Amino acid sequence: MKVNADDFFKAAALDKPRVTNKVGSNVTLINVMQIAGLNTLGISIARIDYAPLGQNPPHTHPRATEILTVLEGTLYVGFVTSNQPAPNRNKFLSKVLNKGDVFVFPVGLIHFQFNPNPHKPAVAIAALSSQNPGAITIANAVFGSDPQISDDVLAKAFQVEKNTIDWLQAQFWENNHN
Repeated sequence: MKVNADDFFKAAALDKPRVTNKVGSNVTLINVMQIAGLNTLGISIARIDYAPLGQNPPHTHPRATEILTVLEGTLYVGFVTSNQPAPNRNKFLSKVLNKGDVFVFPVGLIHFQFNPNPHKPAVAIAALSSQNPGAITIANAVFGSDPQISDDVLAKAFQVEKNTIDWLQAQFWENNHN
């Protein structure tokens, strides 16, 4: 196989704003699927655009640590530690970030970013320690799976009525499968 400069390049236009989705964010990921030269290098990058009051909802990267830098605006960010022994079990760590600030989300931990400003968008760049970090958005995975997870299982896990689970599944099913 012959290697050339295009194996290490993408005209990604990461300097251009993106239209945001229903929750008010848009993640533009550049990984090994877009740049073949990233194969085995253990890195990728993403631009995240946040609408006013938009969020990148709770999610996890099963194969990567993320380091996020705010380029524009303000973000409220946080993550939850793992189910390790007390006193740090499921500890929530959060911070308000301003332009130029940096925050690290350790590999595999549930985390989020939220733009608290009702009038101005925000933009961040994230570097990830994998050429294919993966992303599991918690609510989509739990309530929008195909086939659906049993409402009996989820009602017991979340300690709520089954009709609450049915309503949540209906919201995510419509969004993920139409």
